[in-house]
Amino acid sequence: MPTNRKIRTLKTKTEAASPPAPRSNAVSRFFDHSAANVAKWVGSSVAFGSALLAVLIWAAAGPAFGYSETWQLVINTGTTIITFLMVFLIQQSQNKDGRALHLKLDELLIALKDADEAFVDAEDLDEDKLRALAAACTARARKLARRNRRQVRGSRKSASAPQ
Repeated sequence: MPTNRKIRTLKTKTEAASPPAPRSNAVSRFFDHSAANVAKWVGSSVAFGSALLAVLIWAAAGPAFGYSETWQLVINTGTTIITFLMVFLIQQSQNKDGRALHLKLDELLIALKDADEAFVDAEDLDEDKLRALAAACTARARKLARRNRRQVRGSRKSASAPQ
């Protein structure tokens, strides 16, 4: 278990590194709720089937409209609008998932006794600092791997030595 001092340090660092969470208003709560529901539905097989059915109906209607420019404009306009809206929906969903994942990882780092507190809020670092942190992590992992290999070799030698 981490000491209270370490947790306080991590919480203070986290609070200092990120701005206070904005208060949620009714419009943003409505959008968040609606976006989550639409994202679930759009990812379903029913949504795929509906889109496929719409395209098939559009294609079948081609001869009746003489494959006119208006007929083509219907599918082009519909898909453009849907794509435009989906970009924002997907981005909102990814942002929310990313924030939740980082909060969970931060909580795990806080709970670990020997965790490096530099990793808390690492997602907020600029690219150079993130690369430096990654290099330090790689060096630490290699050092631990070498130490573990030496310990394994040492335990094999002592186990095979005559007594």
